[in-house]
Amino acid sequence: MPVKKTNDHLANERTFLAWMRTAIGIMGFGFVVVKFSMFVRQISLMLGRETAIQQKGHSAITGIVLVAIGALTSLLAFINYKKVKRQIETDSYSGSASLIPVVTCCIIFISALLIWYLIESIQ
Repeated sequence: MPVKKTNDHLANERTFLAWMRTAIGIMGFGFVVVKFSMFVRQISLMLGRETAIQQKGHSAITGIVLVAIGALTSLLAFINYKKVKRQIETDSYSGSASLIPVVTCCIIFISALLIWYLIESIQ
């Protein structure tokens, strides 16, 4: 295998690993959101504030959505990795940035939901 292709394959692997780190970070954040919600409920119960327990929040749903987006990100990263690998091997690489807008839109959407949730919980 020529050195140029080796470098291209290594760059493709580094990009894949960067996307995997991003996916793990998104999933970890989702997990923290859900666990923090459960923690607040437990503290409320210990303090005898049962009204706080009965309030329905969106933390669990937001956390689950974040974990799902992280899983989707890792799946799309793998698909993109395999596609780029095939293109490198056949000398037919053409840049395709479909993963970036999808992940960006999802993160912006979830961020907007989190901002809305935080504003609502303050009032």
